[in-house]
Order: sequence, then C-alpha cells, then structure tokens
Amino acid sequence: MAAPLDDLNLEVLEPLVTPREIRQAHPITPEIQALVVRTREAIRAILHGRDRERLVVVVGPCSVHDPEAAIEYARRLKTVADRTVDDLVVVMRTYFEKPRTTVGWKGLINDPHLDGTCDIGTGLDRARALLVEVNGLGLPCASEVLDPVTPQYVADLLSWAAVGARTTESQTHREMASGLSMPIGFKNGTDGRLESAKNALLSARSPHHFLGVNAEGLTSIVKTKGNADGHVVLRGGRDGTNYGAEQIAAAVALVADLETARLVMIDTSHDNSGKDHTRQAEVCREVLRTFEQGQTAVCGLLIESNLSPGKQSWKPDVPLTYGVSITDACIGWEETEILLDEIAASVRRVRR
Repeated sequence: MAAPLDDLNLEVLEPLVTPREIRQAHPITPEIQALVVRTREAIRAILHGRDRERLVVVVGPCSVHDPEAAIEYARRLKTVADRTVDDLVVVMRTYFEKPRTTVGWKGLINDPHLDGTCDIGTGLDRARALLVEVNGLGLPCASEVLDPVTPQYVADLLSWAAVGARTTESQTHREMASGLSMPIGFKNGTDGRLESAKNALLSARSPHHFLGVNAEGLTSIVKTKGNADGHVVLRGGRDGTNYGAEQIAAAVALVADLETARLVMIDTSHDNSGKDHTRQAEVCREVLRTFEQGQTAVCGLLIESNLSPGKQSWKPDVPLTYGVSITDACIGWEETEILLDEIAASVRRVRR
C-alpha cells in the first residue's frame, strides 16, 4: 500500500461553527450599530483632518483573558470616555489574538479555557459576546486582526483595528486590511523600520483579489475595494524608541505623499517603553509635549492598561490574580485614569 501524501502532521480537522451562526447568536442592536458607525467616522475625521480638535486613544488590556474583568474595566473606562468626549475618541482594546515570537498562550479565541485545549469555537463565541456587551455599554472596541478568518466573526463590532509589527509585511494581512470596514493602524516592523508600514498602507489602499471565507464558512473569492483609512503606529524597534519629535517628523515625511492629514499614532508600550509598563506614562507625556509644540500629524495614542498593574505568568491549571495581564505588563486603572485626563487637558490647551 502506497504511503499517504497528505495530512502527515495533522492530528484532526474539526469543522467550526460558521460566522453567520456566531453572529446570529450574538446580534448587533441598532444602538450598537450606530455607535460603531459613529466612532469609525469620528476616527476617519481625525485621520483626514476634518477634526483637528481631538485625539484617538486606544486603551485597555494587552489581551483579554478574563471577560468578567474586561467588563469591569469597560465600565470604568466608559465613565472617563463620557467626560472627555469633547477632547478624545476613546476606544477600548479588546484584543483576542496574540502573535507569539515562538510559543505561548495565543489569546481568548484560540484558548478560551486557558488550559491548552484550544476550543476555538467557544473562543469565537466568547469574543463576540464580549464585544456585544462592551459596545452595548456605549464604549467602542478595537482589536488586532491576526487570523484572516476571524474578521468574519467579529469585525462588524470593531471601530478600529491594528495590524501588528510581525504581520505588517504580510501580503495576506495587507489584502485582508483592504477589505475591512474600519480604520486600521499598521505598526512599524520589529526592527523599527517604517518602510514596511508605509508599503502596507499603499497596498491596503488598493483593490485586491484573494481567497477567504463567506458568512457560511465556504471558501470564496474575495474582491475588495481598498481601505483608504489606514495610518502608521510607531511602536519602537530593536534599536530603540521612535516616539520623539524627530522620529515623528521623519515618519510624517515618509508618508507625506499619501496626503492624509494625521497619519501617526504612538504606541506607548512595546519597544517605545523598553517593555517596561512603568514608562508608558513618560512616553505619553513626551508625545503630548510634541503635540502641544505643533506636531499636528499625531492622531492618537495606544496604551496597554488593565485593572491592576504589571503582569503574571500563565500556566495551565494555575490560579490567576484577577485583573492582571497574562501577556504584556500593563499600567493599572488608577494611573490610566490620571493619564487620560492629562491627555484630554493637553488637547484642550492646543485647542485654545
């Protein structure tokens, strides 16, 4: 008997619940639909210079591993978002997929039970349910788009999305971004270079044809129109930070020919903070100084924050501390609230 040629390294192929079934299980209300439309347009207005009086702030946990803690965080953030609405467009980080340098917990969608069972069907259900609940509070959501199939399940509930440093150079992710309906931030590469982010912006603005899935989960030809609402996210690199006034100016010069008014968001974490969460506020305040000195191409800030500061190690079946990140270290809620009020005050000073 001839040796098999396919699936030599596969353990199982398990059918997955379809996007339509997940969406029907957790439908969007008219109020949520209005919130998503309104927030996407608010971010577009900032990017394209129609609104020069506010900043976008994408803030929240590095990754969501405990939906209960995420909802508590969302309730607190909604209070701040309401009182700063004239100065900020606050969007909560609801990140469910984590790119790993080697191996590790890959996020709520991949492993919702945090036990290595990788019950992706349950993960998709929990992710969408959480997005419905957070949006239902009146707080818009943001996430990183990592797996090209996942947007079919949750993208209608996202007001902003990110393509990460590891995937900005990926043709698959550039094509996917060209068909998504929300503004998207492309991070510079892990080496700190900006060219990959600019190339991603150019690619995502163009129409594409590629393989994907439809609402029934069937393999389909996807034809996109292109997404003109992209921007750069500066997150530092192996050689150091890139949030200073000179680096921001260099980024603006690099993408000047794209003719978008406010194309630069600053990630206060990752290599910009040296992966030290206690430095995020320092990075943020330096960016605000640059903003107040007239660098109007800055459109916003990306901040990793949780109920409590720091991080903890995840291992299957080991109890976790409530409200503490299991991926990147975050600042705690008290510092977050102070920082958001400082950002709003900075915007008001510029406006005056």
